Amino acid sequence: MSPRGVAIPEVREQLFEATDRLLARDGPAGLSTRAITAEAGVANGMLHRHFRDLDAFLGEFAADRLGAIADSAAALPARAGHGTVTGNLTGATLALFGSNALALMNLVAARPQLAPALEHATAAGSGGLGDVEEHFAAYLDAEKKLGRIAPDTDTQTHAFALLGSVHHLAMTNPAGLPGLPDRIRRIVTALVAGMQPNPA
Repeated sequence: MSPRGVAIPEVREQLFEATDRLLARDGPAGLSTRAITAEAGVANGMLHRHFRDLDAFLGEFAADRLGAIADSAAALPARAGHGTVTGNLTGATLALFGSNALALMNLVAARPQLAPALEHATAAGSGGLGDVEEHFAAYLDAEKKLGRIAPDTDTQTHAFALLGSVHHLAMTNPAGLPGLPDRIRRIVTALVAGMQPNPA
């Protein structure tokens, strides 16, 4: 048995996966210690045996899941030259703003006390969400070098425009937007159309 406050990896992930399911099914209101441990199929006191309290657990859960989302963006520059620019940007943006990300946004909105635990995960230079815009810009820079987008493309501005517009959609529809994937594809398509190299 581990000391209180130090979760063993297996128990930690088991509780995190149970929280994923509850969050998707019941929203933030459904996250209680009893509900999480019951969903995970472990003893009722297991969560408090490994975490200080429910907020400490949820802070670690949110930081872990946000880190996984940020990792998907970090892999985007390696996609340069493969597939299509529109397809690559759409896939990466959908991963960032998919159902898991929207569920996490709802969780943090419902529990603002989690914000301090997430500061590192969202700070620029942390390797987390704060660097997502840089990953998108780096991808566009790589595509520019390959000649797949125009040489005068302002990659930083296009990355900001894409992420900012989709973030606006997500934040103004916190319960989820049924047409979000299609809206994202349309936004990406419009932006990429403005980056096409001159055929001449």
